[in-house]
Amino acid sequence: MPRDLQAVLFDLDGTLVDTAAEFVVVVQKLRAEHGLPEMDPQRIRASVSNGARALVKLGLDIDFEAPEFESKRLRLLELYTEVLGTEATPYPGITELLDELAERGISWGVATNKPRAYAEPLLPRIGLYCPSLVCPDDVKDRKPHPESLYLNCRELGCTPHQAIYVGDHVRDIEAGKRAGMYTIAAAYGYIEPDDSAESWGADIIAPRSEDLINLILTD
Repeated sequence: MPRDLQAVLFDLDGTLVDTAAEFVVVVQKLRAEHGLPEMDPQRIRASVSNGARALVKLGLDIDFEAPEFESKRLRLLELYTEVLGTEATPYPGITELLDELAERGISWGVATNKPRAYAEPLLPRIGLYCPSLVCPDDVKDRKPHPESLYLNCRELGCTPHQAIYVGDHVRDIEAGKRAGMYTIAAAYGYIEPDDSAESWGADIIAPRSEDLINLILTD
């Protein structure tokens, strides 16, 4: 844990915000448009952190190389725009954590692979006003490259060694470690059945979002 903690950085979907309910709606709608029955919502939830391409592949059982794949991806994003922010919520304990960080003069930010067109409007719609939001649009190399985290630190006026990164995917932990940050694996997030937060090499694991405040703000 950093001795001089200046910033806590989060991944977005599956770490800071629970957006899965919206993606469940979107994938089910996409399937319905193709005459497919509803699928197990838990399968969709587990794949949310893998992005839109993975959700299209999962939902329609279609290869990335298929000629029609890109049009299906764009349709999924169109459907997502219609529901963006309607069912997403901060994970339990997140609002309290952010309030306590503010009380202690510790900044926070988000480093996400979610495009800015979706990440930027989402946060204020659910009552979160982020001091530093870094999306793939803002960098040359997205996570697991550490460039996003370096940009967060520049915007927040701290060094990577003064920051913590919290994420629910191995690429988050890899990005944090490559940046030289203390890392926390969000085991409560969107994790595939054949994956495990214990295998990512994080400094510590948060089984529940409510655990973060005690893990981060230990006196």
